[in-house]
Amino acid sequence: MPAQHDVLTATDVAAMRRGLQRLDPDIPAGTATTAPAGPAPVADPTRGGRGLSQAQCIDLLRELEDLKAAAAGAQAAVTAHLAQSRRDAEEAAGVPARDRGRGLPTEVALARRVSPHRGGRYLGLATTLGADMPCTLAALRSGRLSEWRATLLVRETICLAPEDRRAVDAELCADPAALDAWGDRRLVAEARRVAYRRDPRSVVERARRAEGERGVSLRPAPDTMSYLTALLPVAQGVAVLAALRAAADSARAGGDARGRGQVMADTLVERLTGSSAEVPAGLQVQLVMSDRSLLGGGDEPAELPGHGSVPSAWAREILARALADENGCGVWLRRVLTDPADRLVAMESRARRAPDGLANYVSVRDGGTCRTPCCDAPVRHLDHVVEHSAGGPTRAENLQAHCERCNYTKSVPGWRAGTGPADRMADRPPGRADPRAGPTVHLRTPTGHVYRSPVPRLPRAGAP
Repeated sequence: MPAQHDVLTATDVAAMRRGLQRLDPDIPAGTATTAPAGPAPVADPTRGGRGLSQAQCIDLLRELEDLKAAAAGAQAAVTAHLAQSRRDAEEAAGVPARDRGRGLPTEVALARRVSPHRGGRYLGLATTLGADMPCTLAALRSGRLSEWRATLLVRETICLAPEDRRAVDAELCADPAALDAWGDRRLVAEARRVAYRRDPRSVVERARRAEGERGVSLRPAPDTMSYLTALLPVAQGVAVLAALRAAADSARAGGDARGRGQVMADTLVERLTGSSAEVPAGLQVQLVMSDRSLLGGGDEPAELPGHGSVPSAWAREILARALADENGCGVWLRRVLTDPADRLVAMESRARRAPDGLANYVSVRDGGTCRTPCCDAPVRHLDHVVEHSAGGPTRAENLQAHCERCNYTKSVPGWRAGTGPADRMADRPPGRADPRAGPTVHLRTPTGHVYRSPVPRLPRAGAP
């Protein structure tokens, strides 16, 4: 285990502070640093920034980029130290090897305000760099290599044995200045070349295993759009794209006025759903909107669970298309009652497992995404905040929506969850009623840190 003083050195802190001082001279120098050499900048209205010339701005941009990389390197060192400390403590406590470190990716994610998936990536990056790639870690901490480029190197060598990974690390990053002129694609290509030379069998086996990771995902995009992504073996991906291009070329040759990309997108929808791309298919899409926005032309945005806010006019247009389709399934309306704070009213069950009505209620209330802070993953599990075995009731106030990963994480020893009084959001103007007030879930991690998750606000109800 590295010594505590090796995790974040005084030199690191001094470099960070000097970089911030260049950006804002009002930041105090502190005891461990000295002010930057050279005369203080003189305010000049013909220059950009706080008295900086254009050349100084470029120099500062480079310094700050180096500072970001150095900070990422310090984070990696701290994360690796945390992971080792947790494993050692759990080993001393008799925790089985397979269970050591469970929940730590989510703790890292909460601390860095990112999703648990990204938290796991950061944890894997830190442990790999600390154990097997000292040259890459040194280049990152010195500011010569960005966090993303370090991630690319780890990704391309993760299939190798530790000794081979160290050899690739030394060959590529012993002199980080050689990487300065390389783009990301060149860096990946060189890493693959060296890795294949060290252990061709592992690289080939990794390519074969990758086919088992194929899948399809959907994530929100700006302006009421979405990204439908398919991870396919390269032969299948090329075949799918060729078929869509052929359909687009045929339609364009027949006089179709749509753009080539539009025809390809519409063809994909029509072939998969069996219905026109202009009308939603006969599947349930939970569009949550107020009565005023639905019937009175109100401007309060609607909510599409799992996607977020959408303009009310767009929502009305989608509903109008569905109603106008003679061969469609029509539109079903489900009335949901809210209180003056725009929260759903209570609902409960005596069963341990939430019945369909209550499950739908909680999913709509929580916006269709996981309630863990910064986790935007789709809802997969509905579970008790206070466990049913500990006396937690099966009612809305004690149920929350989770992705599969976060639901399993909160059952790891050392994690606790509970509901508390209404929270006030600090970013709202003082004196203004908080429409998101309501039962807040408090999540306590094994280190004692507490993270709060307020109930998402629904679209406002119409005025009487």
